[in-house]
Amino acid sequence: MDGNRRWAERRGWPVPLGHKAGVDAVRTLVRACAAREIPVVTIFAFSTENWRRPRAEVAALMLLLRRFIQQEVSNLVTEGVRLRFLGNRQALAPALQALMASAESHTAGGQRLQLNVALNYGGQWDIVQSVQAWARANPGQSVESLSPQALEPHLCTAGLPPPDLLIRTGGESRISNFMLWQLAYSEFYFTPTLWPDFNGDQLDAAIASFNQRERRFGADVGASQAHLTQEPASRAAAGGDK
Repeated sequence: MDGNRRWAERRGWPVPLGHKAGVDAVRTLVRACAAREIPVVTIFAFSTENWRRPRAEVAALMLLLRRFIQQEVSNLVTEGVRLRFLGNRQALAPALQALMASAESHTAGGQRLQLNVALNYGGQWDIVQSVQAWARANPGQSVESLSPQALEPHLCTAGLPPPDLLIRTGGESRISNFMLWQLAYSEFYFTPTLWPDFNGDQLDAAIASFNQRERRFGADVGASQAHLTQEPASRAAAGGDK
């Protein structure tokens, strides 16, 4: 979800106002995905590298995250949205961790859409922690016996389907350490639109681009076409460094 800072700077506004506009865009995205029957969407809210930003900006982002959770849980329950957080929680403030756990519990019954928030998440960290978790679960086994199928249950995204489509806003054409394992066969969509301006029309453009592609998953023949507006291949991820 790249472009919050530039969006604010172009208006001569403080950077936190750009992040606030980015939160509003998240609400728009969730409603748009639900209306289009996309059952799973993942947003990259805060990366393991974002701690390098100015302390004041990080503090403002954490405050926005807390307010988003506090204000949106009841709406998510009403709209049938299940909330799940992906990432390393141990580095987060205990109060925020408790708030995250409470929000997950309160929204656990949502069946219309699953909203995953990648918070203090990094693709490299996810792979390393999953290998460590596998080793703890299989004491005495050599890493030579480790297979992709054995590792996947230990990833942060265990139980979720791989994303069909990665969307990155803001004009950058990289994935910035987002879901390195899970995006192996995802389609990528890069747009110059800054995240606060990303809306339902922008989402439709991304879906239209996706639906024009032939997905082979490594095969030369017998390719199948997946459509984000149809089950079961209906997963989207929005990634970036804000």
